[in-house]
Amino acid sequence: MPSKRFKKLPEKTSELSAEGIEKLISVIKKNCTTKIDESIDLSFQINNKQKKNEINIRTVVNLPGGSGKKVKVAVVCEETKLADAKSAGADIVGSDDFIEKIKNGDINFEKLICTPSMMIKLSKLGKVLGPKGLMPNPKLGSVTEDLKTAISDAKSGQVEIRNDKDGNIGVSIGKKSFTDEKIIKNYNAIIDTLEKEKSNNTVKGELVKSAFITSTMGVSYKLKLGKSI
Repeated sequence: MPSKRFKKLPEKTSELSAEGIEKLISVIKKNCTTKIDESIDLSFQINNKQKKNEINIRTVVNLPGGSGKKVKVAVVCEETKLADAKSAGADIVGSDDFIEKIKNGDINFEKLICTPSMMIKLSKLGKVLGPKGLMPNPKLGSVTEDLKTAISDAKSGQVEIRNDKDGNIGVSIGKKSFTDEKIIKNYNAIIDTLEKEKSNNTVKGELVKSAFITSTMGVSYKLKLGKSI
């Protein structure tokens, strides 16, 4: 049964016309009636069914306003680089011993970064890391010699954009406590990335078929796409 709080939220919002992000932020925040600092979330349905191929998007975006989330970052690297990774802000660092712990299911982190030479060993743990979306990927900047930058990006507000098999993408662009300006900057960064992905893929028609915005415990509204100034 819906809670008393939920019953007080607006009904049938899916029947409303789509609005721009700048008009919907205040509405979404007003619906954040829980005691927690709710996330502001976007969901997209992409036009992934093409005649010749299926569109698969997987990339990362550095949110200029930050994500508002604390991310526990682990690094697998050579013994000689452990101290540097720790000083750069990694929560967990390790080498071969750490790989063995991961192999045995000891996964106490949300982001995994590794150096290229260690990726050869980590690649054997695909069945452990793959289903959790934790396998490092050079295209996503998580297999790199530049550990300092990778750790900083992961900590400061980097999010992954990835569609599922049905073409759905979900991503958070901040918290209720964020200023409207921060949320809009993050939104624009997501839109810029989707536009680049459309250019990189052969897409017939629009890449995004529909978009919605909501909060963690709120209701969703149709979103009119386009960058906000």
